[in-house]
Amino acid sequence: MTDRAPEAAFGPEDVEVVARRPVYQGFFRMDELHLRHKLFAGGWSEIMRRELFVREPAVVLLPYDPVRDQVVCVEQFRVGALEMAYSPWLLELVAGIIEQDEAPADVARREAREEAGLDVMELEFICRYQVSPGGNSEEILLFCGRVDAARAGGLHGLDSEHEDIKVHVLDWPDAQAALDAGRMHNAAAIIGLQWLALHRESLRHRWLERDAGNGF
Repeated sequence: MTDRAPEAAFGPEDVEVVARRPVYQGFFRMDELHLRHKLFAGGWSEIMRRELFVREPAVVLLPYDPVRDQVVCVEQFRVGALEMAYSPWLLELVAGIIEQDEAPADVARREAREEAGLDVMELEFICRYQVSPGGNSEEILLFCGRVDAARAGGLHGLDSEHEDIKVHVLDWPDAQAALDAGRMHNAAAIIGLQWLALHRESLRHRWLERDAGNGF
């Protein structure tokens, strides 16, 4: 029998940041930190230097239509995939950075309109996770949102952010097939679709039962 998932042994108070300075500021920011932390065996580590890619937290939304059993995805160019073996135009979920004093649910609804032309009727929280905590501060809050997929389609995005976004509507079997075949190349889409594969039936039942109770 395995141990239960352990609680974290240490917390933020067990790290001493000796120095921190920005080394790059452009569209993104990079900081250099000199720090030390407590060790599992006792005592403290030596002071080490680490570079930290600084990003604000972001919201990702999986738009799902329980009536039509369809998923809405967006396709856009990503410079980080430029040298990968696959195309740098990735099939993704709706996403956006949380602005100051903005609630995550509001971000999900705003980005659904901006990137896919959709209104979100209900939201289901999935999880929160860090993208690459070894050197990146970005945290993702992932939601599933109920939408009317019949309204999805076309080209979207903000010119001010150089966005060029194409909307795709996938029947659930096709979305699952793309996931199973390894055609999804970003973590949020993989995590979101895997979650939907596990919870789709109960989610559909709950949302559609609510419709019946409201007389739809």
